[in-house]
Amino acid sequence: MLNKVTCSFNIRCHHKDKQALFNFKQGIIDPSHALSSWFTQQDCCQWRGVTCDNITSRVTHLSLPCSTTLPTYTDKTNKSLCLTGSIYLSSMDFEFLSYLDLGNNDFLAFQFDSVNHNYQNLSVAVHSRRFVNSSALRYLDLSGNENLAMNSLQWLSRMSSLEHLNLGGIDLRKETNWLQLVTMPSSLSELYLMGCQLENLSPSLQYANFSALRYLALSENEFHSELSKWLFNISHDISRIGFRSCSLRGQLPKELLNLRDLEALVLEDNNFNGPIPDWLGELEHLQYLILRSNLFSGSIPTKLGNLSSLISLTVGENQLAESCPNFPMWLYTQRSLESLAIVESSFEAQGKFWNFLSKIPEVEIEEKLIDGNLSNVVLNSTYIDLSSNGLKGGLPRLSSNVAVVLLSDNLLSGDLTPLLCDHKMLSRESNLLYLDISLNHLSGALTSCWRNKKSLVHVNLGGNNLTGEIPPSMDLLSNLTSLHLHENKLYGQIPFSLKNCHSLLIFNVRDNNLSGNIPHWISLDAKALQLRSNNFTGNIPPQICQMSSLIILDFAHNTISGYITSCLQNITALVFNNASRYRFSYSFPSFHNRYLIMDDGLELVTKGQVSKYEKNLHFVTLIDMSNNNFTGTIPSQMFSLTGLFSLNLSHNSLTGKIPNEIGNMKNLESLDFSVNHFQGEIPQDLSSLSFLSYLNLSFNNLTGQIPSGTQMQGFNVLSYIGNRDLCGPPLTKNCSQDVKPKDKEPTYEDEHKSEFVSWFFIEIESGFVTSFLGVCCAIFFNRKWKHAYFKFLYNLRDRLHVTIVIKTNVFRLH
Repeated sequence: MLNKVTCSFNIRCHHKDKQALFNFKQGIIDPSHALSSWFTQQDCCQWRGVTCDNITSRVTHLSLPCSTTLPTYTDKTNKSLCLTGSIYLSSMDFEFLSYLDLGNNDFLAFQFDSVNHNYQNLSVAVHSRRFVNSSALRYLDLSGNENLAMNSLQWLSRMSSLEHLNLGGIDLRKETNWLQLVTMPSSLSELYLMGCQLENLSPSLQYANFSALRYLALSENEFHSELSKWLFNISHDISRIGFRSCSLRGQLPKELLNLRDLEALVLEDNNFNGPIPDWLGELEHLQYLILRSNLFSGSIPTKLGNLSSLISLTVGENQLAESCPNFPMWLYTQRSLESLAIVESSFEAQGKFWNFLSKIPEVEIEEKLIDGNLSNVVLNSTYIDLSSNGLKGGLPRLSSNVAVVLLSDNLLSGDLTPLLCDHKMLSRESNLLYLDISLNHLSGALTSCWRNKKSLVHVNLGGNNLTGEIPPSMDLLSNLTSLHLHENKLYGQIPFSLKNCHSLLIFNVRDNNLSGNIPHWISLDAKALQLRSNNFTGNIPPQICQMSSLIILDFAHNTISGYITSCLQNITALVFNNASRYRFSYSFPSFHNRYLIMDDGLELVTKGQVSKYEKNLHFVTLIDMSNNNFTGTIPSQMFSLTGLFSLNLSHNSLTGKIPNEIGNMKNLESLDFSVNHFQGEIPQDLSSLSFLSYLNLSFNNLTGQIPSGTQMQGFNVLSYIGNRDLCGPPLTKNCSQDVKPKDKEPTYEDEHKSEFVSWFFIEIESGFVTSFLGVCCAIFFNRKWKHAYFKFLYNLRDRLHVTIVIKTNVFRLH
């Protein structure tokens, strides 16, 4: 986990330094035993993370950063094995320490005086006692300690020799004077304050006393202002500026030309507007120009072609659609380009274009009708995104360099063979990690050529015309965390061999013709299981309840039967409302300390409609068992799932009362119990669900008055219709009326009316069937319209039922 740096064996560290190291260790909790080499009998210059001067034997470097892997499907990196506790610099009496790196750990307090043990507000106590020799320290990195907050930066005034300062991820919002304090170390050349919750950029300040600054990174703060004037008046030649995701606005000021040695300008994900200035082409040293996700309009300036050292150009996700119709020809003259992201550009991609792309490691050209045939193309970029274009022909071949490829939402056809089974490429080890070729016109089988793609972590083949069975050879994808095979024509059972995909977290096979029982072997760490709209049978396997991290359980529209299991309360992710810990995205390292992030997504039925969830998917907690053959009552244990967002049990044969415990589900926003056999009164506690915005209890046997309260009366009549003995607002039926009219002998007039009503609806049915039958047949066999058809039938049935009720009541009143 931690890099080990040692000295020569003949060096003995100074006794003062050894004591200072022991003092440092005293406040630390070390769950991974990273400091196990720190014991008295061994030379402290041999201790892990310690470096001594070869001549004086004094400690000069202390480097204990925590090494963690990039998170997959999670908002937070796993820090369980990182150093934690407190850093008491007052007890660290180092005279010659020049380098201190404690980055990416989980320290809770950073204190200058060991007397202060205030862990609750995680503040930094500032005192005048000497700790390390402030004049000797040149490098300080405390970044990535997200649970650490600093109320003050006054201690920087004593760091006269500091050259590198990185406090990224530390909460500095209480230090309102941060800009003036970080200028105090006159030697400071690199300043990294990314994600520090800073709010004031001092936009009107004319001058900031940075005399040596070369790197400035202030990304992921909330400034809500224009670029500050002091930035353009820095007296030396700054080379890198980063303001990604800072809520900055306005047009780019021409004063940026004052920074003649600028090599990197990172301004993505802000609110900058106006044209992309052509004078940016005068910054002859510029290598990285990152302007994506703003409000820039107009065209990409031709003068940017003067940037002969350009490595990365990213201008996608702006408002360039109407004014940027063609691929900028000057890009072909670039010789240093390594990253290119242009969105909303329309042109015909021919041989010259593909040869150009093959030399660029990172490519993103999407969201416009790029016309081109991929049949004979070999993609070579490490990262390539050509989604949402008009690309046609067969799939391309991939070189062994490709790690991420996105070709979704194009017009590609044919089978998977060129991409997965090319014999020339099979002889080389694949580095492919992420594959998305969804929403095309691909056909044929899934093939068995997965042996050479063991590195894959994400596969999305959804929205095609693939057929056949899922091949057992997919079990070779032992690193696979996300598998999407939805909206195809796959049939047969899910092969048991897929249990070898033990890393599988999201499994989506909805809208196929798969059959058999629900698989019980899926990873217990799974987070999303979507099996809806297939032909699955049998019962709910009890192993589902062991998936404690599951937040999406969707097997609606099958023929699953039996009782709803009572063990669902064991799915702790649905109990404690901790779904926000799990983010469905992948991160890959890119240039200039950036990351390429791909968000996964699912289409889910919530609040009565189909919605696609991507960036917000990890906030959705859902159980959908609708349109099956479940019987019996709802187990009361289900209502202990207090973190649940959406619950749909509609169109089953469930009986009994709606339990009072439903009031425990405080986070519920969507609830559908329609078309069952529930009876009894609606629980009063249902009205206490303050977040509930969609409710459907229609077509049951519910009785009595609808609970009073704004929440329940706020839903329309359609939430309650089809319960003949239900009364009270918003229904028109008054609860003081008799539930059933008095029996009486039918009169001639009654018989006539009854006969009229019967023939009236027979006429409707026969006319409807005759005129609609042909349309139904066409729609039924079209997979993209199939579920729209069924949804229409359900809505139609409800509307016919309403019509019958209304018409009958009208005849009774006359």
